[in-house]
Amino acid sequence: MVGSLGSRRFIRVGISSCLLGEAVRFDAGHKREPLVKELLGRHFEWVSVCPEVESGMGIPREPVRLVGDPIRPRMIGVKSAKDHTRAMEKFSRARVHALAEMDLSGYILKSRSPSCGVHRVKLYADNGGPGVGSSRGIFARHLLEAFPWLPIEEEGRLNDARIRENFIERVFCYRRWRDLLDEGLTPARLVAFHTAHKVLLLAHSPARSAKLGRIVAEAKGQAGLARAYGDPFFEALAHRATPARHANALQHMAGHFKRVLPAEDRKELAGIIDDYRRGIVPLVVPVTLIRHFVRKHGIAYLLRQVYLNPHPKELMLRNQV
Repeated sequence: MVGSLGSRRFIRVGISSCLLGEAVRFDAGHKREPLVKELLGRHFEWVSVCPEVESGMGIPREPVRLVGDPIRPRMIGVKSAKDHTRAMEKFSRARVHALAEMDLSGYILKSRSPSCGVHRVKLYADNGGPGVGSSRGIFARHLLEAFPWLPIEEEGRLNDARIRENFIERVFCYRRWRDLLDEGLTPARLVAFHTAHKVLLLAHSPARSAKLGRIVAEAKGQAGLARAYGDPFFEALAHRATPARHANALQHMAGHFKRVLPAEDRKELAGIIDDYRRGIVPLVVPVTLIRHFVRKHGIAYLLRQVYLNPHPKELMLRNQV
């Protein structure tokens, strides 16, 4: 069934080793992230990677920094000026190639790291002078180039409830998509997949949802179908859902109750959706009410919607957005 992960117990997600509490930092310390270890670890199987240790730099070690070109920076020892760029580039290519065989569904990287940082890693001048801008960690760059639609985030950004909800939602969508490809993508299976994700897509990007609908309607065979649908699908999910777009998606679902709910119940539902739009209640409140009505009246289209159960309820993500 689309939206189900079948018998899969854990979803495999890559992670910077230090975030799990492994003592792999340059000073033999770690950056254990409680959110990662205690909450997400209940649902994810971690694939731990420390590029600096695995490329041979040792523990403890001299700290390094990025220098020069923001697109292709060099990795230089802070005190010795030793150039680790070639070793890190070689390691990153090989490790990313190996990760491709591990069927990852997401990746959490250490922020500001010269190897793992995705955003705003400090960049220094060639002469070792003060920071001159920002770049991206060398391993992170290879990872993003190899897996353009793999959900990838830094641990610091996951403290933002909306970013966290979007990341985890994308992880589960990515897993469902990969499972669909493993089963064998056919036009009929794509129709079922798209139908199940239609409301979720509306909450992220109505325009891309419409584009994806056209792709599905015109699908005639398998040739090029995965790329034609997959690229705009993950592009849509990369746009974080806003309260206004969530409210639009909720109203879309509410429209399916016109013939089965009495006027009083429809009015209550509309009021709760408006309360969510105005920030009075969290998203879980209207979603829970809609789930109740869907089960009570057996509305087949809505029963199949991933939007109503996008990830394990134990994560309680929609209590916060």
